[in-house]
Amino acid sequence: MNNTKVRMGMVGGAEGAFIGAIHRIAARLDGLIDLVAGSFSSDPIRSRATADMLGINPSRNYDSYQQMFIEEAKLPEDKRIDFVVIVTPNHLHFSIAKLAIESGFHVLSDKPATLNLQEALILEQTLNQTECLYGLTHTYTGYPMIKEARHRIAQGELGNIRKVVVEYSQGWLASNEDEQGKQAKWRLDPAKAGISCCIADIGVHAANLAEYVSGLEISALCADLNHVVPGRTLDDDGTVLLRFDNQAKGVLLASQIALGEENNLNLRIYGDKASIEWNQMEPNSLWLKSHSAPTVLLRSGIALKSTAAKNALRAPAGHPEGYLEAFANIYVNFAKQIKAKKLAEIATNEQFDVPGIKQAIRGMAFIENAVEASNKDSKWHTFKIG
Repeated sequence: MNNTKVRMGMVGGAEGAFIGAIHRIAARLDGLIDLVAGSFSSDPIRSRATADMLGINPSRNYDSYQQMFIEEAKLPEDKRIDFVVIVTPNHLHFSIAKLAIESGFHVLSDKPATLNLQEALILEQTLNQTECLYGLTHTYTGYPMIKEARHRIAQGELGNIRKVVVEYSQGWLASNEDEQGKQAKWRLDPAKAGISCCIADIGVHAANLAEYVSGLEISALCADLNHVVPGRTLDDDGTVLLRFDNQAKGVLLASQIALGEENNLNLRIYGDKASIEWNQMEPNSLWLKSHSAPTVLLRSGIALKSTAAKNALRAPAGHPEGYLEAFANIYVNFAKQIKAKKLAEIATNEQFDVPGIKQAIRGMAFIENAVEASNKDSKWHTFKIG
């Protein structure tokens, strides 16, 4: 595989935008990617200020993403961007991704993939008509110990999976006063966030993590979503009962009004031989428990069985790695996928461990199925796609 860096363009993420800065740090961590172009804001002045701050050539700072795709496509193949990363509010994801793909550029998108499921299905059709790659930043799949847990489950260490419990609790939207920030305002606006706030923002992460680690797929659900803080129209809290395709049961808890919680993502998976437990607040640890052996604390960098987990590490054992590194693992794997594509090698999302269009569609389906189920009086609802 050649040493040429993969060239990235960014849509959104102007100076001061939280997630845009996180994406940029993650992209450059391993030295495989160069940010060379962008349309960082719908405000040209703000976009130019961000480009100047980042050292982007003024000729490659664009007033719109449409202009960026047109102008970048005119450049020689060894100069133009290879992929675009989308870090805008939800309602813009689809139009940007679709035009990027139609313009011949690979896409890495923040989640959720689109505003609704229909857009995700159209995006899949668009991809199928091109050779473009698509990735989704389900960050928590990037943690080494999550990859270790997935490997051990796939190898049968837990036996037959019986129950999955995943909780994602935050407290940053616990009151009306918390709604004043830019991040809060668009997430609580149906025109920009879609039909859900909490489930679309963090519940979809929890659902993705449950499926990724367990190797199972949600087949039915029962949901109770709430808008707890007065005056809100979108959910800020929810509980979803899950049934998986092997008939295992599960519980998904998601809340943004859990006062005092920071970013409490916790996963427990129980089999008939053993169980695992992982928490994002202590990401370098994975607990392995059973009735027939002592409980074992597995630590990142020590006696790992999974090649994917080993490849996701950058520091020796005992040196903490966390959210930025997990985010970077999505980027480095996507960059390697693009490099393989350039060399006419096999470049599937599965091979490079990158969440792709399948996960995008399942995520949007989870959001819509959960909202629909919550609005019904009946208990269980088949998980539907399309």
